[in-house]
Amino acid sequence: MDTLSRMRAFVDVVEAEGFSAAARKVGKSKALLSKYVRELEDELGALLLNRTTRQLSLTEAGHTYFARAVELLRDVEDLAEAVRDSSGDVRGRIKLSAPRTFADAPIGQSLIDFAGAHPDVTLEINLDDRFVDLVEEGFDLAIRITKLADSSLIAKRLAPFRVALCASPDLISLHGEPRSPQDLTHLPCIVDTNSRYRQNWPFRLDDGTTVNVPVTGRLEVNSPMAARAAALSGLGFAILPDFIADPEISAGRLVSLLEENSFDGAGIYAIYPHRRYLPAKVRALVDYLAQWLKENYPIK
Repeated sequence: MDTLSRMRAFVDVVEAEGFSAAARKVGKSKALLSKYVRELEDELGALLLNRTTRQLSLTEAGHTYFARAVELLRDVEDLAEAVRDSSGDVRGRIKLSAPRTFADAPIGQSLIDFAGAHPDVTLEINLDDRFVDLVEEGFDLAIRITKLADSSLIAKRLAPFRVALCASPDLISLHGEPRSPQDLTHLPCIVDTNSRYRQNWPFRLDDGTTVNVPVTGRLEVNSPMAARAAALSGLGFAILPDFIADPEISAGRLVSLLEENSFDGAGIYAIYPHRRYLPAKVRALVDYLAQWLKENYPIK
């Protein structure tokens, strides 16, 4: 058994937080992984893991070895990808982080279409609204819907989006249309606590300046999809990303309001760490998403 295989077994166990979980993930027996890690410790002459019947933890030497081992294994994988790329084939595993908003909206179909178009790629999609640490958590790529200000990452803007104010026809019949953003302070609104705007909604005024309008309502949710469902039920006015609101607006189930005051929502980005070499599989996914959004989610 070579050192690289033992190193990979050790990293798998640490990342899975246990031998049993690692065995299930990589398709090897718990006994075999334990043997590899023990042999690695014997080779190094150092204990890497503290083992008890209930938990596993890294020793000080284990922390040092793990951090460097992850980098080395990534370099080895990059080297293998470089050789495979010379054939022009797109294959392998891509570990992707994406917000639930992206995956649940119609534009989430782009990921399904990519998987269908590339049968030799295994696409591991982790849906999480938090900003994951790509390097620390081993992600190849992340989709983020936001404004970016992190210089430690490489970002490609896949598409812009705008924030749409909308409401159901029944709610508008009951309360009337707001004539200015400030009118919303006196109207029932649906607050998305997962949005960075929360209860201060941004609008662009006629003179080009922006204003944040404080709003209230008796319904607060932590998902734009739930906010859309509430708006469809006539429970209040809502601001939604246009890629979530537009299908309902087109169908007449929601009405777009104050369009001249709508606020740009920055963009939809593909994010990946600084790497000496970007694998072809990741580059293929980024290019595919950009083209898919260009064709199916045109700039408004």
